[in-house]
Amino acid sequence: MNSTILQPLLQVNDISKRYGQRVALHQANFELWPGEVLAIVGESGSGKTTLLNAIAARQLPDSGSVKFQSRQAEMIDIYSLSVAQQRLLARTDWGFVHQHAADGLRMDVSAGANVGERLMALGERNYGRLRAIASDWLVRVEIDPSRIDDTPQNFSGGMRQRLQIARNLVTQPRLIFMDEPTSGLDVSVQAKLLDLLRQLTQTMDLAALIVTHDLAVARLIAHRMIVMQNGHIVEEGLTDQVLDDPQHPYTQLLVSSVLQA
Repeated sequence: MNSTILQPLLQVNDISKRYGQRVALHQANFELWPGEVLAIVGESGSGKTTLLNAIAARQLPDSGSVKFQSRQAEMIDIYSLSVAQQRLLARTDWGFVHQHAADGLRMDVSAGANVGERLMALGERNYGRLRAIASDWLVRVEIDPSRIDDTPQNFSGGMRQRLQIARNLVTQPRLIFMDEPTSGLDVSVQAKLLDLLRQLTQTMDLAALIVTHDLAVARLIAHRMIVMQNGHIVEEGLTDQVLDDPQHPYTQLLVSSVLQA
């Protein structure tokens, strides 16, 4: 994490969301710093994915604000941007890795086209350059570049997730959102994917928000973590401190359930 930058990359202020009588989020507050990986953990229904989607402007909250540091070091209010401006931000400074790769990839076009599509959206039209960049990114995410013309339909689950990562990182974003990126993968594939993510976040000085129900995933990849219960942030701190010395009863229950499993 780059500690020399004093301004946070992201400020989340009092985000709240209700669905009828159910409180999905209640006044969520935190900051994310450049190059930092923050895990949002909790059981199913705790509000972690709702929080992620609200921050990424995929779902508007009932109240609160999200501010993001632009490349000009100005803090932009995400919800004040037009839909077109939000889409541009999502294609440039942000990335979003879905739990199910099929939600984040175009399954019927080639791997190379999946990676190059975001560059084309920003105006790149040179076919040779697009193909060369896509090939380079396939190598970086440990996919054989000879598969560049294959469609994701012919890839394994782990390969699809790595391709989704390449698709998102090709524009050199500064923040990536990840919703349960290792869910459904076997343990050995999970480990390789986490090693890759850890390497990429470090080498690119990339900030990340990762939603996971798996505390082992949080420990492996995150500098800090937030624990959510019933839409509330109940604990926050350095990952090792929270997991080794949990203070809130709910966090203690989560940690002890993992230890007993």
